[in-house]
Amino acid sequence: MKKSLIALALVGAFAAPAFAADAPASPHTVTGNVMLASDYIFRGISQTQRQPAIQGGFDYSHASGLYAGTWASNVGWVTRPDYSAKDSNSMEWDFYAGYRGAFADDFTYDFGALRYYYPGSGNGNPTADSTEVYASVGWKFITLKYNYSISKYLFGWANATGENNRGSGYIDLSANYDLGNGWGVNGHVGHQDIKNNSAASYTDWKLGVTKDVGFGVVGLSYTDTDANGCGSASNAYCWNNKDVAKSAAVLSFGKTF
Repeated sequence: MKKSLIALALVGAFAAPAFAADAPASPHTVTGNVMLASDYIFRGISQTQRQPAIQGGFDYSHASGLYAGTWASNVGWVTRPDYSAKDSNSMEWDFYAGYRGAFADDFTYDFGALRYYYPGSGNGNPTADSTEVYASVGWKFITLKYNYSISKYLFGWANATGENNRGSGYIDLSANYDLGNGWGVNGHVGHQDIKNNSAASYTDWKLGVTKDVGFGVVGLSYTDTDANGCGSASNAYCWNNKDVAKSAAVLSFGKTF
């Protein structure tokens, strides 16, 4: 784990060289990340309507297991005509915090809360801003996670009579396996349940491969869903005449610092 940037600066500025090696490791860790991707796919759905994305964030973690962070990306779905008449939103900004740890042999756990924020007056009504709580358990390279919506609306969905969808859930089974020599493979299958709107509920899946090239990680993935896209009865995921739920290949490059 990397030491806190603040802690490193303080050690360099005030610690005598003879005792620098004896300085205790900081319990704080701060990291940043940035990624370029050919598409922003979230739970199998294109958030940029098949356009490229630039993404990044910062994470803080404590040796006790507590953590918090923020992450942002450009998006294109909030401005679709069937959602909002305004074109003033093009960003997703997330905030999250939680606690994680390990137990027994090779088992991990994680629970916390996540807020999705879409700044701008084109957010719409019902609002796209959403809050979820989550919990996960992992074994070696396999993780099972469940997200539960506690906000009135999840990503702006409502049904024909205006009922909210508090209590919507997303269950995700994922695997990330290290092949060695910088290579890795990953996959997942998930199901999004939108409460009071079955037409917007669906299952998605993904297969991918990554390669650490030293100065960053290159990724290639294939995603697909059984969601109602263009040409389906409900067209729930047909936005601006684009099927944002159909299969897609995504190329990405990311770096953590």
